[in-house]
Amino acid sequence: MSVVEDISRTQSDQNVVSDVVIRFAGDSGDGMQLTGNNFTEATALYGNDLATFPDFPAEIRAPAGATFGVSAFQIYFGSEDVTTAGDDVDVLVAMNPAALITNLKDLVKGGVVVVDSDAFTDKNLVRAGYKGNPLEDGSLDAYRLISIEITKQVVEAVKPYGLTHKFAVRCKNMWTLGLMMWLFDRSRDATISGLRKKFASKPEIADANVAALNAGHAYGETAELPTGVDIYRVPRADVPPGLYRNTTGSDALAYGLLAGGQLAGLPIVFASYPITPASSLLHTLSANKQFDVVTFQAEDEIAAACAAVGASFAGSLGVTSSSGPGISLKGETISLACATELPLVIVNTQRGGPSTGLPTKTEQSDLNQALFGRHADTTLPVIAAATSADCFDMAIEAVRIATRFMTPVILLSDGYLANASEPWQVPDFSDYEPFPVSFETSTEGFTPARRDPETLARVWAKPGTPGLEHRIGGIEKDYDSGDISYEPENHQKMTDVRKAKIDGIAKFIPEQTVDQGNDSGKLVVVGWGSTYGAIRQGVKRARAEGLDVSHVHVRYMWPLPANLGDLLARFDKVLIPEMNTGQFVEVIRSRFMIDARRLNKVSGQPFKIREIQKAIKEQLEEK
Repeated sequence: MSVVEDISRTQSDQNVVSDVVIRFAGDSGDGMQLTGNNFTEATALYGNDLATFPDFPAEIRAPAGATFGVSAFQIYFGSEDVTTAGDDVDVLVAMNPAALITNLKDLVKGGVVVVDSDAFTDKNLVRAGYKGNPLEDGSLDAYRLISIEITKQVVEAVKPYGLTHKFAVRCKNMWTLGLMMWLFDRSRDATISGLRKKFASKPEIADANVAALNAGHAYGETAELPTGVDIYRVPRADVPPGLYRNTTGSDALAYGLLAGGQLAGLPIVFASYPITPASSLLHTLSANKQFDVVTFQAEDEIAAACAAVGASFAGSLGVTSSSGPGISLKGETISLACATELPLVIVNTQRGGPSTGLPTKTEQSDLNQALFGRHADTTLPVIAAATSADCFDMAIEAVRIATRFMTPVILLSDGYLANASEPWQVPDFSDYEPFPVSFETSTEGFTPARRDPETLARVWAKPGTPGLEHRIGGIEKDYDSGDISYEPENHQKMTDVRKAKIDGIAKFIPEQTVDQGNDSGKLVVVGWGSTYGAIRQGVKRARAEGLDVSHVHVRYMWPLPANLGDLLARFDKVLIPEMNTGQFVEVIRSRFMIDARRLNKVSGQPFKIREIQKAIKEQLEEK
């Protein structure tokens, strides 16, 4: 039950709702991301399940009041299973006309819209594209409008702290946060503690922000708000007991790489070059050097990849990361790692393209690049995380595959997973089975081309070890000795062996399972990557209506799980939603000769649950 469904509730339960979607929106300098993060922290501590979606503008600092400079933060929280940031918005906080006009279309009829009326000046209205003032012309009559002179309220609240008008106005986001915390019965304690810690060296700034927060909360308690707007209580979610933390995909991925290094017994060298939205991985790892990780910000993408390969040659685990354009630049070095058969983890946090494209928006358009984007017949394993928390386990898996099979591995994330957050039950590290790396030690008949007969991985010898001196490079090598070879038959054999090694990984990964539903039936929705949340909820709701539909989510993109073809063949229809024009669909069609149907979205925004539901019904109704 959402906020807008309270009309039919009885008096006794009129303020209890099962789930809510709130979106904070304003200029990039209005602090909407900070507001959203603080509300998320309070919600997590309260005990609700949640998912968030920070939506950044591409411009570093767009002109104030411009529609293309609107920054938004959406949170979906509830008492039941939450796996997406939600579809329609129940409560919209719009700090200016630009935020209102760009986000109002997503607000449900009867929803609550909170605006700073002080920002609705003639100049801002014209800049946003309004011909009149929506606060006065009746265009918002379908919603419950809370129009407040927030700027004036804030300036008055922080007056005792002697701030300039410029700094006083910056406290608007905390005032608004206080109002939302009152509306949804959230505690302010964590936010107040965080403000005092953040501004410990500037106590007057901390005091002003705390005062603004409390003033917003007090306004909700004392003001006469529109009829039907009162405190809404969302019951705590029934989740397994344990230690939880709120995590983004980037943070979980960073901790997964660190965990993988510990399980492998290897130091990590992380070399990258800043690019949106992959840069946060470097930030997190550089703050955790106590876990035997060296971070290196290179002068460009090529240098970063080369440094990572060099680290792997020297006996560490090289890791590099980027987004689509940067992965293109790393392509030659990734192929070098394939040719030299060195372990390397490449993280691709996908974004909207091509070229610079939509650098702050999400997409899944780099799958073809990951699978096929190298010269010659150069295959490598590709895996994809499904949720922000899943990034931890998939990062460990990337390390395991890279070190066991002596190969580069591409780990696919995307902008949505990287920035979105969710509660993560911190695992017991002792539950993870170590996979320690064994370096070559035997000097008898040593050759760097010696292979494990089971995995076909070549030996890993640390350079400088007496008796194990060797050289490797990009020129083709003799199968037996590892020396340079131009023999046609040898090149055929080496190409076949490298391919067989990657194909053989399918024997060492789990078989594909069904996430929801039966293992046969009328329709299966097959997803990969961050489409997981929307597909899970869409299938869950369709099954609740009695529809014969199942959900299969693929994490091993190449090689594919050995049983995947047989599993999909048990269904009458296969539907594959992707945030691209149909890349995985083509892989499934060509690999298994299955007439998979496509559902594509390339808007820079993740799928909505209702889009999945609609597609499911259309497929089942089609004869």
